[in-house]
Order: sequence, then structure tokens, then C-alpha cells
Amino acid sequence: MKKRLSIKDIAQQLNISITTVSFILNGKAKEKRISNLVTDRVLRLVEELDYKPNQIARSLRTGKSKIICLMVEDISNAFFSSIARQIEENAFDQGYKIIYCSTENKPEKTRELIKMFRERNIDGYIISPPEGIKEDIQSLLDDKIPVVLFDRLIPGLLTNYVMIDNFDATVNGVKHLIDQGYLNIAFITLDSQQTQMKDRLDGYNQVIKEHNLNSYVHKVNYASPYNQHVSSIASYINEHPIIDAVLFSTNYLATRGIDAINTINLKIPADISAVAFDDLDFFKLYQPTITAISQPVEEISKKLIDIILKKLESNLEENDPSEVILPTQLIVRNSSCRN
Repeated sequence: MKKRLSIKDIAQQLNISITTVSFILNGKAKEKRISNLVTDRVLRLVEELDYKPNQIARSLRTGKSKIICLMVEDISNAFFSSIARQIEENAFDQGYKIIYCSTENKPEKTRELIKMFRERNIDGYIISPPEGIKEDIQSLLDDKIPVVLFDRLIPGLLTNYVMIDNFDATVNGVKHLIDQGYLNIAFITLDSQQTQMKDRLDGYNQVIKEHNLNSYVHKVNYASPYNQHVSSIASYINEHPIIDAVLFSTNYLATRGIDAINTINLKIPADISAVAFDDLDFFKLYQPTITAISQPVEEISKKLIDIILKKLESNLEENDPSEVILPTQLIVRNSSCRN
């Protein structure tokens, strides 16, 4: 078996110190005032000896890997996978490639992923962040690595973001149900302090308060399995038979909620109305068709890639971050209409 080359081997061949080689391979040549001549000698030998994959060696030479990391809650979720597909297409057209990963809303997993990608000299990050990673993202920003957040924010963190107006979207959804004559409207959501979840809950609460209606809020744990969500939602609706409409705060809660409604033998919309946050192909095909708050996936994706490429190509400081808030569209279908 061929012996794996070490930094010591490279240093000995070039008759320079191991520390110098280490600084160069970690992109710190300029910071440590190592000459261009020595840097070029090291990187040329690295490439010749295949010490690391050629792409990484070239990235060390140019300072760019031409790779962007997309970190999302769950890449299998229809919303995030649609965003990923659009971003990948737009990035490829500009000469960049995308690496995706799922954080599962776990801060410890997110930290490990950021650490791993930093070691691979990833150029920039597009992140839908879980709670508890403010310091990790601030560390990226402190090192002048472009970051764009989307879907949710981290309070107190000054960086680029692309968001929808979650508050206004939920207000429109609840008002639509009231306009249809529903007066006992439940809001099924996550037990979460993430900004998008808080904004959606705030939107629901404002409309309910404005119309002097009773509030019916049921929160579930994100990490609970599918069947537990179904059981929890079914139990809540059974315990509150007066509920005549439900707004689900995510697409996966909507699919589980529809399952729950079927489990307790209620009919949509004859017995209970339903509105989903996020649109899915399933909602167009299910009978009755499901009213949904549709996010502008294509525009979100384009804004995300435009912002991060602008930051990468211009090397702009983060003292003037790009902040984008986009509107949503309420797509009215059979599930929320009387008669």
C-alpha cells in the first residue's frame, strides 16, 4: 500500500519548516507573511504529489474552492429540496457547485458540519439555522466567509438573509378562514422559538384577537415521529370538537394533520376546514384539494444565489448585509371553502 504523504514529507523535500507548510496549506500564507515564491513551491509540490485532491490544492492556490454549502433542516422536505434544486442550477451556471446537508435542527450536528466544511475551504454558506449556533455563524463572518440565512433568522446576528413575510402570510390565511365563516380556528404548529415559527404564531394570535375569537393553539415537538404527530393532532381535535378549521404551520404538519383528521373520521371541508403553510404537489392532487400558503421558491433561490455570489466575487465586508423579505401567495382550493 502506498504510504500517505505527510506535511513533514513535503517540508523535508523543500527544505523548509513544517510550520511554514502548515500555514500555507491552511490558507494563512499572506497572514504569516510567507513569500509568494515559497507558497508557489509548496502548492506546486502538493499538486504534483497528490498530497490532497487536486481540486483542494487548486483552491489553496487561488483561495477559492468554487463550492458553496447549503445547510437545511431536512433536505428531503419538499420545500428545502425545491430550494436546493433551484440553487444548484443557478450556481452551476455561474461556475459554482453546491454541497447539501441536513442539520435535523440539531445545533451540535450543525457545528460539526460547519467545522468539517471549514477544513475543506468551502467558499460560502447558505443556511436555514437551528437555534443555538449564533457563535458558530459569527465565527464564519469574523473570518470574512460569506453567509446567507434563509427561512429563519438568528436574533442579534448581522448578516445577509432572504425571508418571506411569515407574519403577513399567516394573517392572510386566518382571515381567509374567517371570511369563509369559520370562527373556531385552530393553529397547529411546532414547539419552537425559531423566528419563522414565532412570526407565524404571532400572525395567528393577532387576527384571533382582532376578531374576539377563542384561541386554539396546539404545539408538537419537531423531533417526534410521524405517528406521534398524527396521534397528538387527532387527540387535540377530538378534545376540542368545536374546532371548525385548522391552519397548519408547515407542510409536513399539514400532511400529518390530514392523516389525523381522516383517523378520527372527519371530512374536509364538511366537518373541518384545512389550510397548509407551504404548497405541495400532494395538496393539488388530494381530494378535496388543499388550500395552501405558497412560498416563492424560485425567487427565494435566485435571491440566495445572487447575494452569495455577489459577496464571493466582490469580497465585500458584512457591514452592509443584503436583507430580502418576499411576499407569499394564498392559493385557495376546496379544503377551506364552504359548500
